[in-house]
Amino acid sequence: MKPKRELGLFDAVMMGLGGAIGFEIFVLLDYAYFILAGSGIILALLLGGLINLLIMLSYCELSAAIPEVGGEYTYTKAAYGGLVAFISGCLRWLASVFGAALAALTFAQQLAYFFSIFSPEVQGIVLVEMPLIAIFVVIVLAALDIRGVKGVGVMIVTAFLAIFAIFVISGLWSGLAPPEVLPKPLPEGLAGVFAATAYTFPMFFGMRALVASVPLIKDPEKNVPRGILLSALLMIPLYFSVAYVAVGVASLEKDAHTPLLNFAAEKIMGLAGGFLFAIAGMVANLSALGTSITVQSSIARGMSRDGYLPKIFLSVHRHFGTPYVAVIAGSLFIMFLSATGVVAFLGYAASFGSILVFALVNLSLMKLRKEKPFMKKPFKTPLYPLTPIAGLVMSLVLLTVPIFLGDVNAINALMSSLGLMSLVLATYYLRMTGRYRLQVAMGGASLGMGIFGTLLTYLIGTGLVPFTLPHIYLYVLTFVSVVSIVAGVLNISTRTRKIF
Repeated sequence: MKPKRELGLFDAVMMGLGGAIGFEIFVLLDYAYFILAGSGIILALLLGGLINLLIMLSYCELSAAIPEVGGEYTYTKAAYGGLVAFISGCLRWLASVFGAALAALTFAQQLAYFFSIFSPEVQGIVLVEMPLIAIFVVIVLAALDIRGVKGVGVMIVTAFLAIFAIFVISGLWSGLAPPEVLPKPLPEGLAGVFAATAYTFPMFFGMRALVASVPLIKDPEKNVPRGILLSALLMIPLYFSVAYVAVGVASLEKDAHTPLLNFAAEKIMGLAGGFLFAIAGMVANLSALGTSITVQSSIARGMSRDGYLPKIFLSVHRHFGTPYVAVIAGSLFIMFLSATGVVAFLGYAASFGSILVFALVNLSLMKLRKEKPFMKKPFKTPLYPLTPIAGLVMSLVLLTVPIFLGDVNAINALMSSLGLMSLVLATYYLRMTGRYRLQVAMGGASLGMGIFGTLLTYLIGTGLVPFTLPHIYLYVLTFVSVVSIVAGVLNISTRTRKIF
């Protein structure tokens, strides 16, 4: 049972905006402003918007030429097939899951600020129970996604745009001090701008939800590229103006415990402004969380279709016509990550995977142009091949700059992502191996999980990754990691002697 194509251009734009605008600006802008770039965050967001627009041109051509379920996974499969496509799909799925968990936690943060205005006692309870609140929100949004609720995304995006418009107009009307857009001193300050661009770049990731939802859009050859470009163009002035107003009324000496945007709204419009922006934050998080749940299920279905995941992920609910198995499976992972309560780490982990996917998409476009020159192209990327090459280079720059600057969050995300990639490769081998090599594959998967667990234990033990749960869980993780490594080595060595 295939999903129906019911959405037009307006719905496509709303879907792109619904995935992009939202929770990231509430959780990422603070660190970028206070730690990385200061007022240079305004330039960083402008630069991020332009880089995103550059990369989205490659998405426009590929989404119009290959309007199928799976998004980036489908593009890399058409270009490279096999292992590269599987890695791309896993990176995209993991980025969606990490982003969804971050959205759920940020919702709980905004809820805490909301209650700080009216009831500090309730705020204390919310702060303590943030992981549980995040899990509850995931359950509700997953249930709505399974039921196929229509129109919620459009209403959320419309409300969010209205609230931001009120914020920007009120800030400009109040006579804020024009902030310095260029960082000082130059050129040293530019390094912080690039680092802030990399850190805040996830604010633009969500518009790829439009690509993952191609099967739902009417006339995708025209509406998908137009929707992508319109969404990308609208995001630039929106984020630029919001950051300009927020930085104009805030100072680097303000209370770091209050989110930057909430502080700015409260300073401009009083408690009513703080209340309004707390609502905006929660609305944004619900929008992005719902979109991420839909995106991860689409990716899982695409990989299941090609045999990399069990066929059960293709199951469609007989009453609602939605991929309920893929939604439930992804939501369980999201709830697990939300329970950790580690906000900064989740942000960089989502960023790392998505930037790598951006690089693979640009490479896929160049490979398909070379090997399939006569493939149907309803939309052609302008200034080819300069556009995809520039997109590839900028993706790698955004990936490496925070690491070279020694950003702890970036380093932790990189190390953990390498561990997850070992699991990805083990899983790929497990699915692709023959029956007689299954034991070796299972041993490889066990070994990979053991190595990843050991790496995670080291990061937690050294304090590089925050850990909010009791230390007994750390001891359990250490024990399981050691057992997995030993079992993996024994399994591989025993079976290898029998096969070879």
